[in-house]
Amino acid sequence: MKHLRGDRLEAYSAGIEKHGLNPLAIKVMEQIGIDISNYRSKTVDEIEDVEFDYVVTVCDHAQKTCPGFSAKGFSAKPKVVLRAFDDPPKLAVAEPGLYKQMQHYQRVRDEIKEYVMGLPENI
Repeated sequence: MKHLRGDRLEAYSAGIEKHGLNPLAIKVMEQIGIDISNYRSKTVDEIEDVEFDYVVTVCDHAQKTCPGFSAKGFSAKPKVVLRAFDDPPKLAVAEPGLYKQMQHYQRVRDEIKEYVMGLPENI
């Protein structure tokens, strides 16, 4: 989001749990010239002081687990949008080799890029 739409949108990334930075995610983003190697995994509790207009959840689990997002201390209730994407680590774990694993990451990366390029109009 920051790379593609940073001139129009201020983006934050956080989850309901910390999982660390996935090495395959770093690699697949490097393929398109985006360095995320210095990013870190955060929870929504770490950004609760930020006032959001929109919250985009990218998986069904987050939508179900975090339905009261505005109740976490946010002064204004943001519009919550669900745009679920497949979870590359879950798909890749069943694949026998790195090439097949990377295909899941690349596909989801490209789907997210297409979605982000349509923001904010498509929410």
